[in-house]
Amino acid sequence: MDTVTLALWAANLSRPLGSLGEWLAVAEAKLDEAEAVGADLLMLPEWMASHWLSFMPADLTRNREVAWMAEQAKQALPALARALAKRRLTLLAGSMPEAVAGGWVNRAYLMLPDGTRAHQDKLCLTPFEKRPEAWLVQPGRIFSTFDWRGLRIAVAICLDIEQPSLVTRLQGLDLDLVLVPSMTELESGYRRVFDCAKARAVELLCPVAAVGVVGSQVLRSVAEPSTSGAAVYLPCEPGLGHNGIHAEIPMMAETEGDGPLLIARDVPVGACRKLRRAGAEAWPGPWSADHIKLEHVRLDAARLAV
Repeated sequence: MDTVTLALWAANLSRPLGSLGEWLAVAEAKLDEAEAVGADLLMLPEWMASHWLSFMPADLTRNREVAWMAEQAKQALPALARALAKRRLTLLAGSMPEAVAGGWVNRAYLMLPDGTRAHQDKLCLTPFEKRPEAWLVQPGRIFSTFDWRGLRIAVAICLDIEQPSLVTRLQGLDLDLVLVPSMTELESGYRRVFDCAKARAVELLCPVAAVGVVGSQVLRSVAEPSTSGAAVYLPCEPGLGHNGIHAEIPMMAETEGDGPLLIARDVPVGACRKLRRAGAEAWPGPWSADHIKLEHVRLDAARLAV
């Protein structure tokens, strides 16, 4: 496969939901919309499950939300699998909590029409995800790559894409595509995730797709904002348009309806693969700084030679 068409749904958490069935109907409509334009994969944001909190029980406390969302996921995942079975595209179903030994993880599911399901757990957690009075999930311990339609792809959830130490582990894996589902509250978080995703496209010389939830969700009479957008980034190469942006929905804090769907047509995975082999403007290939000696030099004014 030399090109791939991606659909990225920046889901609107401001849209109220009355039930899981209502959410599934919206998700299935997005599958239809993505398939109608020939998308190979529909990508949902991190903590897509948080949209379900709009119909949570009135007495559900903050520290019980994860367990409740995990129970909803047990119904949502089979329903999504049934919806996919009638279609040709793959779904990255955002992320949702999954019970594991000792608690829960923040897990993103990659789902195929034939019923195959794979997952990636978030490795680096935010403070909110580590607080006992909040969601309290535990970090994943494995980073997986997946063979999909002749491509090698990976999923890096939100804060994971910001970690240079992870990127150094990925440089030698010959990745064709990295998917970054995210959830960020403020513009600062959006900038961190999306700017780092763009940098990763340069460092790995492969396309990187990022999408997040948007809109203010009112829970317990308090508006909880999300600021994000959607983008597919490329290496900054002359043959790929120079600026590293293949398709983009700009950052937004509020939107209408279900939230916008970015259709990124013909993402040039094959051209990027060829550049990784030879012909890139400056990329040195997988490069390690392990052989570099670190040195500290004091520049105190009293010690400088005059």
